[in-house]
Amino acid sequence: MPVTSGRSALRPPDHPHRRSPAWRLGLAGLAGVGVSFGFARYGYGLFLPEIRDEFGMSVSLVGLVGSASYVGYLGALVLVGLLSSRVGPRVLVVIGGSSAAVGTALVGLAPGVGVLTVGLVMAGTSPGWIWAPYSDAVDRMVPADARARVLALIPSGTAFGVAVAGPVAMVAHGSAWRYAWLVFAAGSAVATVLNARVLPAGPPQRTGGSSVGPPLRWFVRRAAMPLYVTAVSYGVVGAVYWLLAVEAVTAGAGTGGVVRAVFWTLMGVAGTAGVATGAVFVRFGLRWAHRALFAALAVAVALLGVLAHVPVAVGVSAVVYGPAFMAGSALLAVWSYRVFPERPTTGFSATVFFLGVGTVLGPAVVGGVAERYGVSVALLGTALVAASTLLVAPPVSTGASVPT
Repeated sequence: MPVTSGRSALRPPDHPHRRSPAWRLGLAGLAGVGVSFGFARYGYGLFLPEIRDEFGMSVSLVGLVGSASYVGYLGALVLVGLLSSRVGPRVLVVIGGSSAAVGTALVGLAPGVGVLTVGLVMAGTSPGWIWAPYSDAVDRMVPADARARVLALIPSGTAFGVAVAGPVAMVAHGSAWRYAWLVFAAGSAVATVLNARVLPAGPPQRTGGSSVGPPLRWFVRRAAMPLYVTAVSYGVVGAVYWLLAVEAVTAGAGTGGVVRAVFWTLMGVAGTAGVATGAVFVRFGLRWAHRALFAALAVAVALLGVLAHVPVAVGVSAVVYGPAFMAGSALLAVWSYRVFPERPTTGFSATVFFLGVGTVLGPAVVGGVAERYGVSVALLGTALVAASTLLVAPPVSTGASVPT
């Protein structure tokens, strides 16, 4: 039966053999984003205390390694922007899933800082390969009236990945932390196989048949400027929180791995509310969502900067940050699709590139600040970055007249 509405496009059908393309793509996207972000990207912050103890890493070195992993992320984004019109989404997502599987396995088996860094950098490239190609997949597989909902749904896979990683950390804490990374590797392999079966093969069909990338001026359109600024800020805030939140909670709680695993799980479970962000964007618009999300991010980060020793404040931070961060990913995806409708993956690759710039700058700069002035000061500075982003918001209409 053909899909006639955005709601029906996302609802699982009564019979498994009648699953709509939107439903299958949504499931594959949740799995791909879940392992690439929830495991490969953010697992470093979750197990940072164990990694620091085993390898004798200082806070500044932790920040540099985190930034190095994001450099790999940026490199993958550049390649995705160049290759998306030539190879299509399946190849790129499979490369990303394979990077997550191999990288997390290397971390779990690392004998020293060198192999650890290689594994983290390889795992860190995974989101760069995976996230943007789903824009083309949605464009090719999903009816127009359901695309905003699916684009908003897929990034919420991060929340599910984080929610799974938390309980894994409860079981595999202390000296058993390596087993968790091997579990991450297995999960990444399964998600990669699922995406290989679902995503369309081959390059997208463009009007005129050209696979040549757009000129630089195509990216530098007026409608894209606030999008890029927001992406940089979102990258800074997210990278710092995922890197230092567990450090702050562990120091404030003065106890072992159970507290931070509960914090991580709570953040992920709360973040699963991101599955509803598509409907929220449709109902209230991107401008309202932008302001609400960045205000929430500022509050969540500031709470850890000031009250990391207060359990209630830590819990509130997790519950506020989880859905705000997951919805922020969806905000960028939907906003980018509206600014770059003719080349969704290429345009979103540019958007996520600016996000990546923020993720590289954040750990490197804030790691140095934390080393000198403390984690609390670093987090409060990051909260200020989030609050300042309230000055930049999507226009009422995010459509753009597009130069060709």
